[in-house]
Amino acid sequence: MQTTLVETDLKSLTLLQRGKVRDIYDLGDALLMVATDRISAFDYILPSPIPQKGSILTQISRFWMQRFQQLIPNHLLNQELASYILDRNELALLQGRAEIVRKAEPLPVEMIVRGYLAGSGFKEYQKTGMVSNVPLAPGLQMAEKLSEPIFTPSTKASEGQHDENISFKKMEELIGKTLAQQCRSICLQLYQEAAEYAETRGVIIADTKFELGLYQGQLLLIDEVLTPDSSRFWPREQYQMGISPLSFDKQFVRDYLLSTDWDRNSPPPHLPEQIVQKTAEKYQEVLKILTDSSI
Repeated sequence: MQTTLVETDLKSLTLLQRGKVRDIYDLGDALLMVATDRISAFDYILPSPIPQKGSILTQISRFWMQRFQQLIPNHLLNQELASYILDRNELALLQGRAEIVRKAEPLPVEMIVRGYLAGSGFKEYQKTGMVSNVPLAPGLQMAEKLSEPIFTPSTKASEGQHDENISFKKMEELIGKTLAQQCRSICLQLYQEAAEYAETRGVIIADTKFELGLYQGQLLLIDEVLTPDSSRFWPREQYQMGISPLSFDKQFVRDYLLSTDWDRNSPPPHLPEQIVQKTAEKYQEVLKILTDSSI
């Protein structure tokens, strides 16, 4: 029986925040970021956790951060958990799913890059012919590859509230023109690098969400990077334009929820056990494909 970690309660540390997936603790000069097995969809935390999900997200994010460190520094600190966590039980609980990171100030914008037309981007395109005020060619189909990747920022919503796509001009107003342009440039570069690598592994990265923050005036890659929670991963051999492709990511859970009568404005339902297990298998599979490692 696989065990899950839904929530942490570390007695020796001060809890700063519980996010949709991560619990964050204050270490004084750094932060402890713990990836739980919670899963969110449509901006709600679901009542059914996914076994080992937090460990998978942590391992995949570390893989990408190390791969990208010549392009942009990240928030990871190479410090041992045992330097801060003295309780053996707590230390065992955190192994493989916790990172000690710099105290960066997260930027108040989701950095989304789309190489294919899917999800909320496709819905917006159907209505307006644009995504986040970026005009696209007419007649594009669901899951169609774009002529070039586009940067489509969005707001950051709290639980139960919905992220909203915003224009780049609005992003410039929020964080300043120079910083916004720097964010767009590096995110497009990271996506291109990742997409080319994933193609060699038989995976299409349709879109992804990056998180960036500032630390002592320097732009850092933070939080999670190119995980099944923050990206759409499609198996290349089964990709077909015009339909919602099979995926190795959270879209599987979203599709299940859309098949129910949940109105997406009230507490979400529990996931059936087969959906939980299939989701766990998908996350394990993409970890193996992308990183040659497993949990």
